Formats: sequence, structure tokens, C-alpha cells
Amino acid sequence: MSKSWTEKLKERWQLKSAWQVLVVLLVFACTGFTVLFIKKPILNFFASEAGDSTLASVLYYIFILPLYNVILLIYGFVFGQFEFFWAFEKRFFSRIRNLFSRKKN
Repeated sequence: MSKSWTEKLKERWQLKSAWQVLVVLLVFACTGFTVLFIKKPILNFFASEAGDSTLASVLYYIFILPLYNVILLIYGFVFGQFEFFWAFEKRFFSRIRNLFSRKKN
């Protein structure tokens, strides 16, 4: 019999329970909604009230990546999953570093 999606994620993320999988997914959802809600104020900051210039959009995407990661860690802490998300962030930035080091060679 095939495994449920929660069991597959539990194994992939090396979590202890299906409940922990749901909490991790909740953290990702909260982070996504937070980024969605702060997009307009950030764009307004970069492009005044219009907030829709190409430059503002480019700056938004440059600044949102580190901000997203900080928000992810904050929600991870609030929901008791900081260790998981700290390890997740370290893997993420290690992969980015490896991408840039490969391009140099």
C-alpha cells in the first residue's frame, strides 16, 4: 500500500510525526501570507504610491528573499519548529553558495 502524503513528507523532512508535518506546512503558509501582505507597502516604499514600476518590482524580489527567510525563522520559532527551519535555511543557503561556486569554475 502506498504511503500518505504526510508520511512521505515526514520521511523526507525527517520529522517525528504527522502533526509536526502539519505544523511545518502551517509555518510555510503563514510566511507566504505575511510576504503577500507586506508586498504592497514594500513596493510603495520603493516606488512611492504608484508602487508598480519595474525597478520597484526588481528591488522587491531582491529584498524579499532574505526577508522571507527571516520571517520563516520567526514563525518557526513561534510554532516551536525553529530547529527544523534553521537546518532548512542552512541547506538552502548552502545550495545557493554551491550554485555560485560552480559558475566560477
